[in-house]
Amino acid sequence: MTRRERLPAPSLPAFIEALLPPGIERYRVQLPGVAVHVMEIGAGRPVLMLHGNPTWGFLYRQVAGALLGAPLRLIMPDLPGLGLSEKPRKAEFHTLARHIDCFGALIDQLELEDLIFVGQDWGGAIGLGALARRAARLSGVVLLNTVVGPPRPGFRPTAFHRLARAPVISDVAFRLLGVPQRWLALVQGDRASIRGDVARAYRYPLRRIRDRVAPLALARMVPNSLQHPSVGPLRAIDEFLVGFRGPVSMVWGTRDPVLGRIINHLERRLPDAKVLRTDAGHFVQEEVPGPIAAAIKDVAGIG
Repeated sequence: MTRRERLPAPSLPAFIEALLPPGIERYRVQLPGVAVHVMEIGAGRPVLMLHGNPTWGFLYRQVAGALLGAPLRLIMPDLPGLGLSEKPRKAEFHTLARHIDCFGALIDQLELEDLIFVGQDWGGAIGLGALARRAARLSGVVLLNTVVGPPRPGFRPTAFHRLARAPVISDVAFRLLGVPQRWLALVQGDRASIRGDVARAYRYPLRRIRDRVAPLALARMVPNSLQHPSVGPLRAIDEFLVGFRGPVSMVWGTRDPVLGRIINHLERRLPDAKVLRTDAGHFVQEEVPGPIAAAIKDVAGIG
């Protein structure tokens, strides 16, 4: 994709701009049915870093800052419905299969090859789902507090995901009260890691009620049974990752009340992966950006 084909990005308030690494570039890419916001900085081998619900590429700013000067092109998209990407008004847009298709189209348009993929929360499954169809383009993986496989028989959804399916209450909580973006600190190891302008920056893209479709829809995208539509794609993602022969590293926040213990299962599924357990919470990028940057360099083979 040439620079002429990129669409201009929406403006950001000064307090968010001040938190981003100096020299970061922002633009939009038109994908089928939705325009996606992208931030990038640096030059060299591409590193594609994808967030989950309800954050945006801003989540990776400190990781990017720790990698400045490395021979890496750091690319931080926003999922459709979140960040500064377009926000479809219909919840039906948000299926795992459609997000995988969108992210695959982004990889194709940016013409990325020999890339390192970094994924957290839903970003892990969405990114790997797209790359499973483009395996020749992937050379390394870094996973951060994510789910990249189907639930096991007999599983029970978390309290958060049960709330997302409660009639009426879920709409009030997610659409009117701003769950979960107003309470991100509650799933952190250090609650002070998301406060002040940082907390405001996460709320900013979802400040209007009409834009809050994605957080609830993405929460409902999590399987609540083995018949859920996300289960099939998650099985395919698991098979792809287990068969992947490139380097895999995992940096995990063990104080994450939602996904903290999943590292034990992933370590069994990926016995050759390098694993770093930390005292961080769900949004590990806010608490341990240095170790994440080190893992990316290690997977990229640049030390």
